[in-house]
Amino acid sequence: MNFSRIKQSLTNLITYKGPKDSYDFSLNISTSKNVTYESDEKVSSNLKVNKDIIDRKYNTLINSDIIIRKFKLKSNNHSYSAFIIYIDGMSDSNLINDFILKPLMLRNTANTYKTHSLKTINKDKKVIIQRNSNNLAVEIENSLLPQNSLVKETDFNNIFSAINMGNCVLFVDTLAIAFNLDVKGFKQRSVSSPNNEIIIKGPQEAFVESIRVNTSMLRRATNTENLVIENVLIGKLSKTPCAICYLKNIANSDLVAEVRYRLNNLKIDSLLSTGQLEQLICEDNKYNIPQVLSTERPDKAAKNLYAGRVVILVNGNPYCIILPTTIVDFISSPEDTNLRPAFANFLKFLRFLAMGITLLLPSIYIAIVDFHQELLPTELLFSLWASRENVPFPIIFELLVMEISFELIREAGLRVPSPVGPTIGIVGALVLGQAAVNASIVSPFLIIIVAITGIASFAIPDFSFGFHLRITRFLFTISAYITGFLGIAIGIYVYLCILCSIKSFGVPYLNPNDTIDFNKKSSNFFVMPTWMQEFRHNYLHPKKERAQNKISMKWRHPNE
Repeated sequence: MNFSRIKQSLTNLITYKGPKDSYDFSLNISTSKNVTYESDEKVSSNLKVNKDIIDRKYNTLINSDIIIRKFKLKSNNHSYSAFIIYIDGMSDSNLINDFILKPLMLRNTANTYKTHSLKTINKDKKVIIQRNSNNLAVEIENSLLPQNSLVKETDFNNIFSAINMGNCVLFVDTLAIAFNLDVKGFKQRSVSSPNNEIIIKGPQEAFVESIRVNTSMLRRATNTENLVIENVLIGKLSKTPCAICYLKNIANSDLVAEVRYRLNNLKIDSLLSTGQLEQLICEDNKYNIPQVLSTERPDKAAKNLYAGRVVILVNGNPYCIILPTTIVDFISSPEDTNLRPAFANFLKFLRFLAMGITLLLPSIYIAIVDFHQELLPTELLFSLWASRENVPFPIIFELLVMEISFELIREAGLRVPSPVGPTIGIVGALVLGQAAVNASIVSPFLIIIVAITGIASFAIPDFSFGFHLRITRFLFTISAYITGFLGIAIGIYVYLCILCSIKSFGVPYLNPNDTIDFNKKSSNFFVMPTWMQEFRHNYLHPKKERAQNKISMKWRHPNE
C-alpha cells in the first residue's frame, strides 16, 4: 500500500483552493518572557507627555467610552492648558459638569483674583518675600475644586486604577501631579432580600456588588467605631478592590496579620469573585473541603465580627468571606440567633442528621442489600427482594443511574428560567422515577433512598459544604459496594483523619474545644440562652474574651 499517495489524495481533498489574491492571515506569537504588567511611569509637568501616555494606555483612538475633555483652566487671572479623562457610563457626567468643569473654566471670584506675595519670617527674624508662581496646585485643591474626595496622584498605576473604578482624573500643564476626583455614577443593583440564605425572623437585607455599599451595611450592622476596614488591591491587571474587616479591640492581631499577609502575597492577573479568593487563601485546597464561610447576609457577618473573626469583601461580588471556621459553622444558620435555644438546637440536630444521611445513606443501603441482609426483618427483606426480582442490573448501577439523574435534574432546575425551574424538578422526578420503576430499571426502595438523600442535602445551610458532601457520598457508595460495612468504616476513618489534619487559619477544623464549656459558658455546637453566652470562643484567642457581664439581666438581679 502506497501511503504517500493516500496522504497526497487526502491533502488535495481537504486543502482550500481559493483565489490567488486571497488574504493570508498569520498570527505572530511572541515567546518573550519579559512581559510586564505594570508601568512605573510618573506624572510629568508636560501636559503633552501625560496625554501621550493616556492615549497609548487606553487606545483612545479605538475605545469609544474613554472621554478626554481638553479645556483652558482659569487660575490667578492666568490660563493653563488642562484635560480630564473618565469612562463614559461609570462616572456621573452631571457631577463632572457642575463641580469640575464649571469651577475651572468659567470666570468667577475664585479664579480671577490675584494672590499677593506671601511673607515669611526665618529664624533670624528677617522677612522673606515668596512668590506664588508654584501655588497652582494648592489653589486648585483649596479654592477651585469643590469636591469632598480629592487625592493628588503622581504614579500612573494609581491613576489607571482610579479611572477604571469610575473616577475622573484632572491633568494640568506645568504640574507634575494629577487630581483624582471621586465622581462614580455607574448603575448598580439596589439592596434587596437574600436569595439563598432566607430566614423567617431577622433582617432582610443582603450584600450587593458594590464594595462601598457593603462596607456601609457592615458598619450599620456593627454600629461601632472599632470596626477597621483595610483596602487591598488584588490582581496585576484587574486590581480588584478588597476589604479586610475586623474589630480592632476583639480580633486576634496574629489572625489579622496572617490574613493581610496572604492577601498581599497573591501574584495573579485578575480576581473576579470570592470563590476564587477562597481557593487562593485556603491552607489545604487539595481535599476540596470548604475551609472558609461565605455569606450574603450583613447580620451574619456582623455576628462573626463580634466573635473575633475576620471578614473579607470583594468588589463586584455580593458575598463576603468569614474566617477562620470549623465544621460546626457550616451547619449553623443565621436563624439560630433569632430562635429560642430549644428550637435552635432541634434544627441544628436535624441539620447534623441531614449531613449524615447525605453522606452515608446510599452506602448503608448497598452494604445491607449486598452483604448484611440479616440486619433487616424477614418481612422487609422479602419485600425488598421481591421489588428487585425483575431488575436485571446490579444495585450499584441502579444507584449511580438514579443519583446522576437526580443531580442532572437539580442542575437543570438551577440553569433554566425561574418559572420553569420548579416544574422541571417536580415533573422530572415524578416522570423519570415512575418510568424507571415501571421499566424494571430500578426498584421502588431505591427511589425512596435517593429521594431522602436528595432532600437531606437541601437541609445543609452552606452550599459549598453541601456540594462537598454530595461528591463524597459517591466514594462511600463505591467502598460499600466493594466490602460492605468494612468499606464504610475504613472510609469514615480516612475521612475523619483528613478532617482532623485540616486547619483554617491556624484553627483545627474539628476543634476539640468546640463543645460546651460549663465553666466559661461558651458553646459552638449547641445554642445556649443569650444570658449564658458570657465568653467568646476560646479557640479564636480574642483580645476580649468576655462578651457580656456575668449578670446581663440586671433587672432580674438588681442587687448583684
